Amino acid sequence: MEGGEQAFDFNALDRAASIAGEYLRAVRDRPVAPSPTALSDLAQFDGPLPETPTNASAVVELLGRIGSPGTVANAGGRFFGFVNGGALPVAVAATWIASAWDQNVALRVMSPTGAALEDVALRWVGEALGLPPDCGGAIVTGASVANLTGLAAARHVLLQRTGWDVENDGLFGAPQLTVVVSDQVHASLFKALGLLGLGRNRIIRVPTDEQGRMRVDSMPALNDRTIVCIQAGNVNSGAFDPAKAICERARDAGAWVHVDGAFGLWAAASPRYRHLTEGFDMADSWATDGHKWPNVGYDCGIALVRKASAVQAAMSVSAAYFNPGILREPSNYTPEMSRRARGVELWATLRCLGRQGLADLIERTCRHARRFADGLRESGYEILNEVVINQVLVSFGEPEMTRAVIAQLQADGACWCGGTEWQGKAAMRISVSSWATTNEDVEMSLSAMVRIAEECRKRSSTGDTTENANERVQRL
Repeated sequence: MEGGEQAFDFNALDRAASIAGEYLRAVRDRPVAPSPTALSDLAQFDGPLPETPTNASAVVELLGRIGSPGTVANAGGRFFGFVNGGALPVAVAATWIASAWDQNVALRVMSPTGAALEDVALRWVGEALGLPPDCGGAIVTGASVANLTGLAAARHVLLQRTGWDVENDGLFGAPQLTVVVSDQVHASLFKALGLLGLGRNRIIRVPTDEQGRMRVDSMPALNDRTIVCIQAGNVNSGAFDPAKAICERARDAGAWVHVDGAFGLWAAASPRYRHLTEGFDMADSWATDGHKWPNVGYDCGIALVRKASAVQAAMSVSAAYFNPGILREPSNYTPEMSRRARGVELWATLRCLGRQGLADLIERTCRHARRFADGLRESGYEILNEVVINQVLVSFGEPEMTRAVIAQLQADGACWCGGTEWQGKAAMRISVSSWATTNEDVEMSLSAMVRIAEECRKRSSTGDTTENANERVQRL
């Protein structure tokens, strides 16, 4: 092969599959965080743009040799940070196929297969979550864009009631909308409000209880120009807002209720945890992730709206070459036009799991979370939340001590957890979201947490400062 033809080396596909398989088979046996050497080796990716082509197989080899060791082992069973779910093998395989198909699922005529799989996957998500059967929806990059999509539909409907066409006339001079959130609102929802021109500061914050649940008795008066944003699964505590009471009040006032349910909304798919989602089906729009609990892989967010016409009106466009058919056209329900076939992985994952597999995934990871909480409590450490689903907050004492334990644990490599602050206390957050986590992973990780906490406590008692401990961690 000569010149640019080197990029068309189909042998690279076989080698890529081999590298990926080797990586996934070995990932659970390696430290979760990459080593300092692996991180420094990433500099080999840099340099001037090459003047001449590079053989595709050589490029793939470089990705495997340098890139794989520099990754965080999210695909293994001992990564408990950021509510990240590890992609199921079927999702990874479906991603390969979707990439090979190279479909642009903007219009159905551009990708009949992509559009058909998206239709089915969205319906299955609605069924699993117990939502109204005629919802309209979209598969997007994540809950940030899913929140934006649902809130755009809300903005359209509430302003349309006043005779205002926000898509064509913008917000200059528009009737004012009121947005009500809890004081535990997630940052992604703030981002969506800012992008939509609804403002991050022009909101009403409602106090929450000790678990982060919105207090209904502290809500302001609502009307038909109010958007109320509630949570299914607080990102720290896992707690659920009292949806039934909030939705009933909102319906009486003609207000719109939007649900940020990035991971917690999936509790509806579990017979054991479904009660936590009571009343959430009464909302008007919902945002969730496929790359968290269903373990679809990145990127996969889902937006669903009770009235399909609302999201379609907020998102659709027209152009001379963009002629929609009579069936659902994917890009008329999303902020995007050109878009990859995300529905392939979502469909494949749900088809592979089925209702029973999905419920088992949720219940198994929640059981692991309870084991973490019980083990740490038995070892003398304070669990700060009611462990209702897969989130555990633990304090190891003073803030400096908790932060030192987190830093040392991340450097140790046995597992990975992140830090947060909860009710004024520094905490380590354990998010159990991956299919790959086994009982052995939990016990190994729990042992490492207790061991490192004890080491940090001993260093503290001998006068070793947190600052010195952190410096030592950075040298590891």
